[in-house]
Amino acid sequence: MKAVILAAGTASRLRPLTLHTPKSLLRVGERTLLQRSMDALISSGIREFVIVTGYLHEKIETFVRETYPELFLPLREHRGGSVRFIHNADYATTNNIYSLWLARPEAEGEEVLLLDSDLLYDPQIVKRVLEDKHDNVLTLIRHELGEEEMKVVMAGDGAITEISKTCDPALAAGESLGIERMGKAYTTALYKELEVMMEQEHLENTFYELAFQRLIAKGNTFSVLDVSDLFSCELDTVEDFENAKQRIPANLF
Repeated sequence: MKAVILAAGTASRLRPLTLHTPKSLLRVGERTLLQRSMDALISSGIREFVIVTGYLHEKIETFVRETYPELFLPLREHRGGSVRFIHNADYATTNNIYSLWLARPEAEGEEVLLLDSDLLYDPQIVKRVLEDKHDNVLTLIRHELGEEEMKVVMAGDGAITEISKTCDPALAAGESLGIERMGKAYTTALYKELEVMMEQEHLENTFYELAFQRLIAKGNTFSVLDVSDLFSCELDTVEDFENAKQRIPANLF
């Protein structure tokens, strides 16, 4: 399974913290956000990484090469690995759906674990996702919701009926954390949908969850994995970042 990590954005709401540092390289404790994710993935057995960069991409590439030199050795017998950097040169005018689109050569028809790079979370979440019996898994956290969150609405049988920022918070079961596992059939269907969205409809400046929403109507969806009992938070503002330093459990710091 490959991990696809989207790390192209400018994170303008986190300035001045991100004036000279990409968001994924901000530190909480002794480790950067990207390092925490990669450590969690490596400890769960993942050795193949696709990292889509944009803003200050050279710093991300240098950090990964210096921190994980073993991943640039041949992949064999639990040693070595692979890292493919894909640069989104249009990061300033596109959203994460376009970064995901650019990963097509590495992700289409493959088993993929998709992650946003700006998450701070308990590594046990990755283990639970990989241990889940379903091919396609979307992580969910339950808390009070507003307009900003990517909300998930579910039917009585647990099936996802909507995933968007615009749905009524009162109808939503929770927020999509931003970690999704996708099987080969799903990534094949996903890139078929993205091809229409990118090349015909020019929806480059939307969220990738719009593709998930469109695929629901075509019978392609996720099983929901509730990870509300484990620590996680998204870091959108300087206030979020400072709060995260206070909230993170001591065993994760």
